[in-house]
Formats: sequence, C-alpha cells, structure tokens
Amino acid sequence: MTELTGNLWDYHKDGVVTITTNGVVRQKSGTCVMGRGVAYQAACRFPNIPSLLGARIKQYGLQVEYFEEYRLLIFPVKHVWWDKADLALIVRSAQQAAFWIDSGCVKRLVYMPRPGCGNGGLQWESVRPAIESILGNRVTIVNQ
Repeated sequence: MTELTGNLWDYHKDGVVTITTNGVVRQKSGTCVMGRGVAYQAACRFPNIPSLLGARIKQYGLQVEYFEEYRLLIFPVKHVWWDKADLALIVRSAQQAAFWIDSGCVKRLVYMPRPGCGNGGLQWESVRPAIESILGNRVTIVNQ
C-alpha cells in the first residue's frame, strides 16, 4: 500500500478521492451528516453530495458508493457520526471498495485518507494491517 503525505484534494484532479463517512441521515432534510474531516470538505466542494448520499443510504443502507461525476468514492467508517470508527465496518468497506475498483467501475487512481484515523479516533497501526491485504496497491493513502 503506497503512502504519501500531503493534501488529499491535490490528487482529485488526477484521480478519485475517497471520502470517509457515517450512516446518519437527517430525518427532515434527508441529507447525510458530513460535518467534519474529509466528509465536510467534500460537502463544501460539492454541496449536493450530502443529499445524494443520504438518498443512497436510505435506499441501499450503509455501504461503499461511487459518484463517478464527482470522482468520489464514499467509504463508511462509522455507523453514527458521534461514535468512534468501527474497524469491522472499515474492513467491510475495504472489501466493497476493492470490488468497485476491480469491477472496472472506478477507472482512475484512488486516493484515500487513513480511514477511521482522524475524527474516527483509531490508530493507523491497527487499521493498516486490517485493510492492507484487501486493498493492496488499489489505493494510495494520503496522510494529511
């Protein structure tokens, strides 16, 4: 698994950026809660993403989603925004992301923050070994 240090968004022009998220959808507006970290940055850059993601979560449940027109791969790390990241969910998301990439749906390089390690509160030393064998060289980790 390749790792770089820098701003994740610097790689968006050349590839797909992975957004770590949760599964909370606001009842009234139907938008996914994207209030911190990379999710917040994505919501600021693409204001309709919270609505699009909220609709997908309501329809399909919490899973990896790909928005090709925005070059965003949505990667769940938490069930609810206020909890710590869930390593089992991260592993499941890694498996689903690998499927999206291997199926040819994602046709560009994929860049990902350390999932669950920012606002999720997990340590990279425990997350990396859990996902490295699944994602391998499919993604490049960008440590901000």
